[in-house]
Amino acid sequence: MASLFRDRTLGISKRDSFSSSSSSSATAAVSHSTVSHPTALCSLPSPFGDLTATLSSSDLRSSAYEIFLSANRSTSSKPLTYISNTNNTATTNTTTVSTNSNNSPASLQRSLTSAAASKMKKALGLRSNTSKRSPDSNNSGSGGKSKKPVTVGELMRVQMRVSDGSDSRIRRGLLRISAGQVGRRTESMILPLELLQQFKSTDFTDQEEYEAWQKRNLKMLEAGLLLHPHVPLDKNNTAAQRLRQIINGALDRPIETGRNNESMQILRTTVMALACRTSDGSLMESSHWADGFPLNLRLYEMLLEACFDINDETSLVEEVDELMELIKKTWTILGLNQMLHNLCFTWVLFNRYVATGQVENELLCAADSQLAEVAKDAKTTKDPVYAKILSSTLTAMLGWAEKRLLAYHETFDSVNIHSMESIVSVGVLSAKILVEDISNEYRRRRKNEVDVARSRIDTYIRSSLRTSFAQMMEKADSSRRASRNQPNPLPVLAILAKDVGELAIKEKDMFSPILKRWHPFAAGVGVATLHACYGSELKQFISGITELTPDAVQILRAADKLEKDLVMIAVLDSVDSDDGGKAIIREMPPYEAEGAIAEMVKTWIKTRIDRLKEWVDRNIQQEVWNPRANQEGCAPSAVEVLRIVDETLDAFFQLPIPMHPALLPELMTGLDKCLQYYATKAKSGCGSRNTYIPTMPALTRCNTGTKFQWKKKEKSVTSQRRNPQVATINGDSSLGVPQLCVRINSLHKIRMELEVLEKRIITLLRNSESAHVEDFSNGLGKKFELTPAACIEAVQQLSEGIAYKIVFHDLRHTLWDSLYVGDPSSSRIEPFLQDLEQNLTIVADTVQERVRTRIIADIMRASFDGFLLVLFAGGPTRSFSRQDSQILEDDFKSLKDLFFANGDGLPDDIIDKFSATARDVLPLFRTDTENLIERFRRLTLEAYGSSAKSRLPLPATSGQWNPTEPNTLLRVLCYRNDEAASKFLKKTYNLPKKL
Repeated sequence: MASLFRDRTLGISKRDSFSSSSSSSATAAVSHSTVSHPTALCSLPSPFGDLTATLSSSDLRSSAYEIFLSANRSTSSKPLTYISNTNNTATTNTTTVSTNSNNSPASLQRSLTSAAASKMKKALGLRSNTSKRSPDSNNSGSGGKSKKPVTVGELMRVQMRVSDGSDSRIRRGLLRISAGQVGRRTESMILPLELLQQFKSTDFTDQEEYEAWQKRNLKMLEAGLLLHPHVPLDKNNTAAQRLRQIINGALDRPIETGRNNESMQILRTTVMALACRTSDGSLMESSHWADGFPLNLRLYEMLLEACFDINDETSLVEEVDELMELIKKTWTILGLNQMLHNLCFTWVLFNRYVATGQVENELLCAADSQLAEVAKDAKTTKDPVYAKILSSTLTAMLGWAEKRLLAYHETFDSVNIHSMESIVSVGVLSAKILVEDISNEYRRRRKNEVDVARSRIDTYIRSSLRTSFAQMMEKADSSRRASRNQPNPLPVLAILAKDVGELAIKEKDMFSPILKRWHPFAAGVGVATLHACYGSELKQFISGITELTPDAVQILRAADKLEKDLVMIAVLDSVDSDDGGKAIIREMPPYEAEGAIAEMVKTWIKTRIDRLKEWVDRNIQQEVWNPRANQEGCAPSAVEVLRIVDETLDAFFQLPIPMHPALLPELMTGLDKCLQYYATKAKSGCGSRNTYIPTMPALTRCNTGTKFQWKKKEKSVTSQRRNPQVATINGDSSLGVPQLCVRINSLHKIRMELEVLEKRIITLLRNSESAHVEDFSNGLGKKFELTPAACIEAVQQLSEGIAYKIVFHDLRHTLWDSLYVGDPSSSRIEPFLQDLEQNLTIVADTVQERVRTRIIADIMRASFDGFLLVLFAGGPTRSFSRQDSQILEDDFKSLKDLFFANGDGLPDDIIDKFSATARDVLPLFRTDTENLIERFRRLTLEAYGSSAKSRLPLPATSGQWNPTEPNTLLRVLCYRNDEAASKFLKKTYNLPKKL
């Protein structure tokens, strides 16, 4: 081991940049090293954590070298011997080696000039760098003497950039420490403290150097014992507070060092109390002053960095095996093990590759190889401290790799493509370790659910190609702007389609062969990504146009060719896959020309339909339904909506597309819904039959002072008139009879015009070049399916609404308020018939002939219903005797004759159909009271059974008048003006005896 600390002047190589021609001048050596040291490396931030800002890289390197020498001082079984090299002659040095060679292990006596090729470099795939040296690199420029270090120890001094003077002082201090602590283990010694105790200011060339040295050792104690201790510190630890005070004081005013002064004794006591702590507060033999994270890792990182040749920063020294053997001896002091060494060495190799400009791919390969060992370690340990460091290191490596891989088309070209595989390997392996061995979430799931490597490669491919595509978009747009003034410039998407095709070829030929190692369908994923990117732009382009232009045709042709090329690459790439490439093809939904055109036409259809629906909304609200608006008695909005539908059909068949038959059903559905919507809005708010028929009152024999209250089932017409959707012109409600008739005319016209439109569609379809015989074999998609039924339903509702409005609302004063009130003979039906006839005239003059009969029939039915309601539920002002029955029958005949109109009115069969109820029930009014009571009893017993024998129940009111229905008979009795009826009703139901 003695050879480690001697024979430093036998020869000085180019990498011995810290050797001095005069060993007595440490300052000169340092100056020399400053001049010789290469340019600073552009290293990545250390993943091991931040140290105190007061510890520089130079400080860490110096302390690491001291630890290295200290760790190796016990290699020899004999005491460490100090050999001065004041006489710097070849003869003296040769003699020194010869004399002391037996005091050191064989590995340290080995001459570096005869070292065999490094096994470690071979294992890491690194070439020997001896061939890189010039033939005279081992000779001095003038004397011709060898300058190559002859021992491993001398080599380490040179690699660590330690000057002769500093090296001599450290070895001298270690000899003194060794002499005073024979048999004491290295890990039990606190090196900075021991060195502070060995030297005074007189041991240095000047006071400035001494103070810098003292501050460095104190800052090392601060870092190891206070800032990054092996065992966490209690905030109230008095020793820690005392040490902090000592260090702060020494930074302002240096303390006196040496063996036996009081300040050193206090420092020693304080440091030992902190360095020998355990987690339970007890003391131990070993000293923990440099084995706290991340201080120990940063120190070890400095030692590993020394394995790189200072004259060729991309190469490990040939003697790396011997150096590494000695470096590992620091593990006991730094608290490291093989796993942490593997991780640190991986980082050092990787960081050196990055720091030296990524020019030496062998370094990256070596880091990748070493990372495989880290992967093995990660699977065998669950140490949380190691996991934290591992995660930080791999995250840094993965972050650097992914920054390049997520845009690898920018990172790599034909010049540096050889480095891509190693970078991908580092990135993928880092991700696998992070996910599979560190991630708790991954451990909770079945591991076969996630293929980390394939997933990462998939991400890299998609990200890089999307980035490249975005750049091509910018380039294509620039080309378009540059050629704007040229005749017939190419559309951007046509240029882009050509560029995307070239990019796909480059991806397939250059990058996919590398990425296939981790993803068997790399090329397929690439083209699928490009297909999606271009498809997105193409879709956006299509959505913004409403007609086919020459540019659009050119773009669609280019897109069609591109798609075929991309699909071909995907199919060939996945031909050997289990599914034959179906999974990749599913990622590439077709965007061929016809499909794109169809989408454009669908957008066109939707726009037209939306506009038409908005038009219907707006014009229905403004429509006044004026009967004098045109000769047909239709609303202008109805005529206009039909015109718009007709123009839309014309425009559709003029589109230059090859799929009119296929897209016609979609257009027809939209137009059909718009016309259905018009019909719905036209009848909205107009009321119906139930709007005007009152709720049937409960059966009662009322006193003459009782008033009958009508109850509406729906909103009153008055409230409907105030509906903001209904316009009022010149004070006339749009719900007047003429206006309602115009609504009916409008809906009838729309229904009739649908047949004309359907015939015209067939003609247009026949004239279309794309039509085939089978397109005419059925009517599906060429007919209006919803509108006819909607019009019929709306006309029916409006017709009934008009009828019951006239009878129960407009003519209330002559029907309900007057007919048969008081004496039936003096309040007969003629006034009602006169008013009714006037309304029939208005309807006949307004409504189109084809729907006139329907509306008049509904008015007749409403009149019959109103007549019967007066008879059976007319209230306390009405009563009838048997003699009045003839008046009732004559009046009803007059009502029928009004609609018969001497043969010019409604047909007999229609009149007979709607008058059947009145014809059946009117004879009840001439039937005697006893007969009515007996018939009532019998029918009630039949309806209610034995439960009605003790007391006749009050039958429910159905409103359906029938001579065999108990409620109808009971109402005749209620309005019968005789004593027998009054007694029966009083006795049976306790109703008043007289009206």
